[in-house]
Amino acid sequence: MRDDARFVWHPYTQHHRAPQPVPIARARGSWLYDTDGRGILDAIASWWVTTHGHAHPAITEAIAEQARTLDQVIFAGFTHEPAARLAAELVSRLPTGLSRVFYSDDGSTAVEVAIKLSLQSFSNRGEPRRLVAALENAYHGDTFGAMAAGARGVFTHMYEPLLFEVARLPDPSEGDTLAALDRLLNTRGHELAAVIVEPLVLGASGMRVWSAEVLRGMRERTAAAGVHLIADEVMTGFGRTGPMFACELAGVQPDLICLSKGITGGVLPLGATVATEAIFDAFRSDDRRKTFFHGHSYTANPIACAAALASLQLFDASCDAARERIATFHATQLAALHGTRGVKQVRHIGTVAAIELDAPAGYLSDIGRELAAYALHEGVLLRPLGNVAYCLPPYCTTNEELGLVYDVVHRFLDGARVAPITSGGPVDD
Repeated sequence: MRDDARFVWHPYTQHHRAPQPVPIARARGSWLYDTDGRGILDAIASWWVTTHGHAHPAITEAIAEQARTLDQVIFAGFTHEPAARLAAELVSRLPTGLSRVFYSDDGSTAVEVAIKLSLQSFSNRGEPRRLVAALENAYHGDTFGAMAAGARGVFTHMYEPLLFEVARLPDPSEGDTLAALDRLLNTRGHELAAVIVEPLVLGASGMRVWSAEVLRGMRERTAAAGVHLIADEVMTGFGRTGPMFACELAGVQPDLICLSKGITGGVLPLGATVATEAIFDAFRSDDRRKTFFHGHSYTANPIACAAALASLQLFDASCDAARERIATFHATQLAALHGTRGVKQVRHIGTVAAIELDAPAGYLSDIGRELAAYALHEGVLLRPLGNVAYCLPPYCTTNEELGLVYDVVHRFLDGARVAPITSGGPVDD
């Protein structure tokens, strides 16, 4: 597309070297179709968002019906049924104790809201705390607060002088997180407002799976110290790890939870931060300065809320069975890959499967670009995180379709490649 090449700036793309982006004309189920009609299997749920499949009729019909009635209204001083109903539905499905829904635009803004709510709630109560703790290798988004909470690296190095201090705890897949948290609470507990985690899976750093026992230990310690636990379930929420939310696997009730990506079935952008009543009460005051001064133009957009409501209704017994089927298929395929030449490690939780290739590590690892290019040539969309390939499909994906993904990986491990990357799909560079 000439207009794209002339006018568009794509995310995570080095335009000096990147191949031309693939022009997609339509999508259905687990498949994307380019302008020539070629099908491409979406093995990554289009950046982890598509839950029930592309263009699901129940969601698209809900969007059309809502658009004919109410498309947008300011959410300060006004409300509407889709937002109120969605808040009630979310609270009914979330871990006990989360009761107040604050809407935003995406995962990064949901994290920003959570951090600000935590910090201001302490200040409003007259006991200001300014310190936030986060895990090594974490990723929470690309806005400034979310970047500060995330790991320092290639995504953030240009902005590091502008990022606020964050206390770092070891990646639970590598170190003793609980011992480090104990030390932090002993030395700086009076300063600590919140600990933020991606529960059970560190996504962008390579789908690093970690222990529910560690998450429970973090909850016990933060609760005892009066420190907020923020669960960033932007990726892990809405069934990705098995249950509706990853916190359920650990039996954990966080103080704040961040939601986005699959909240609308991956059809429209929407973020939500859900807080406890205790945090909400910290903002009730005759002093208007204790108001939460945060909002977005499209907060609680009615069409996005309608899409989310329709998506939630699709989480039924058949969806549970589909997720279990995908998890079982992953487990079988990963067991066959374990110990294979070229594979350093395999990881799996729910519908998320990861294959760490035995190659130089890091987000800029060339092997990820090579695998993405080969997979695209074979009609499969993969977007490895450096040397970590992963499959995180829409729940409608069949075992036969999943088999295509693993066949591509096996052929790549056997040495299959395409010509040097000069054209093709959206690979990291």
